[in-house]
Amino acid sequence: MVRLAGTELDAAGAAFLKANRVRGVCLFRQNMVDAAQLARLTSDLRAVMGPEALIALDQEGGAVVRSTWVPAPPSAMALGAADDPQLARDVGAAVARAVKALGFNWNFAPVLDLNNNPHNPVIAERSFGADPRRATELAMAWMEGSHSEGVACCVKHFPGHGDTSVDSHRDLPTVDKPLAELEQFEFAPFRMAAPHAPAMMTAHIVYPTLDAEFPATMSRRILTGLLREEWDYRGVIITDAMDMHAIAHRYGAGHAAVMALAAGADMVMALGTPAIQEETIAAIAAAIDAGTLSAQDVAARLQRLSELARRYPCQPRGYLEECGDRALMAEAWRRALTVRGDACRPAAGARVRLVVRQDVVSDGVSEAGVPAAALAASLGRLYDVDTVTYRDAERFDWSTLPADGRFTFLASTSRLRYGPNARANWHPDLHLALWNPYQALDIEAPALITYGFAAPALDAVNAWLAGDLEACGCSPVAGFQEVQSAAFP
Repeated sequence: MVRLAGTELDAAGAAFLKANRVRGVCLFRQNMVDAAQLARLTSDLRAVMGPEALIALDQEGGAVVRSTWVPAPPSAMALGAADDPQLARDVGAAVARAVKALGFNWNFAPVLDLNNNPHNPVIAERSFGADPRRATELAMAWMEGSHSEGVACCVKHFPGHGDTSVDSHRDLPTVDKPLAELEQFEFAPFRMAAPHAPAMMTAHIVYPTLDAEFPATMSRRILTGLLREEWDYRGVIITDAMDMHAIAHRYGAGHAAVMALAAGADMVMALGTPAIQEETIAAIAAAIDAGTLSAQDVAARLQRLSELARRYPCQPRGYLEECGDRALMAEAWRRALTVRGDACRPAAGARVRLVVRQDVVSDGVSEAGVPAAALAASLGRLYDVDTVTYRDAERFDWSTLPADGRFTFLASTSRLRYGPNARANWHPDLHLALWNPYQALDIEAPALITYGFAAPALDAVNAWLAGDLEACGCSPVAGFQEVQSAAFP
């Protein structure tokens, strides 16, 4: 599977796909302008790759979405807070209706990682929660909804990325736990999902209990020994992006791809430059010629990919349900809304102060956070808003805010946890935790938690502030029920 650079399939790109019989493409925000353009691009890709094309994207919900103009799905943890499997199924179906109409047949979701590490820099609200059984029930309901609309899911990141404090996009994490603990926690959702999930994505993480040398993506003990043989998994195994630092900076793209396939993966995701994609293809071809990858194993892998494409064909259809789906997504965001502590609402028309980070750019995994001006405008529908922005939380001096009686909102619009300066010195009247819910543990103040910053999440915040909505969500991870927390210095 490869990525493309632009918003259209040019002659060189088409020739590359044809010449190398590439059967999978993953598209990102940089490949998308609007529905008409994207439908043309996926149509061109189908014409080149044929009836067994696999055209994929990451449309998880929350901050990890690629098509941003379709109805905005809540994050997994928002659905965990709402705790309703039928709602999760309905949301999964609505996500699939939108991406199916745009020409996709494979969605790299839902996330099965159990987030029990508050300092996880890349999962957080992407997880349905910390309880293995309940999180899996919600994720499987979401997946059932997607499959009912003809879009294959790919659960990730096997065998579990939740308890890490390192982002594998940037370095190689390790999860060093006894096997019994891994089986009860990290492994449990994937094992429960194995009979139902048509595909699993591997994690670039070392699990020393199983394989002290190689990350799961390149570990035969994990991909073949555990997943295929012990769990009898029959679906497709696809690697996470092989250009991530955890892999690319240690092994080299071509060598790593061959090792992943030898370990048991069916498809490698070569998302780097065209040169890296050529290197990967050449290394795989050489491994087949040398017998490192046997013809029998290659045939079995191709068969699994063909079965996936035939079961979930790339056949877009018209999108007629948009109005209903927007209302559904809005309701899901509203039901997720969670209060921590004794939160007060300023009266309508009150003079308030909004303290918020300057605009947040994309980190390469998630979409860009809500701009400060957009949030100020949203709150401005209810209040007289004075906005104060900061560039660096560790350097922002809270004591410089005027003591003029304004009710002070702190809005958290990035995934980054707060450091010692904010923890010790920031004292808002109300903390709007609009992305990473764990940030509510950093600031000693009541909090309103949304698990995401999409427009319907901001509308839900306003509805609560106006007294038109109660926050009935319950955080599906530990630490949010207490008014005070050990996280407070």
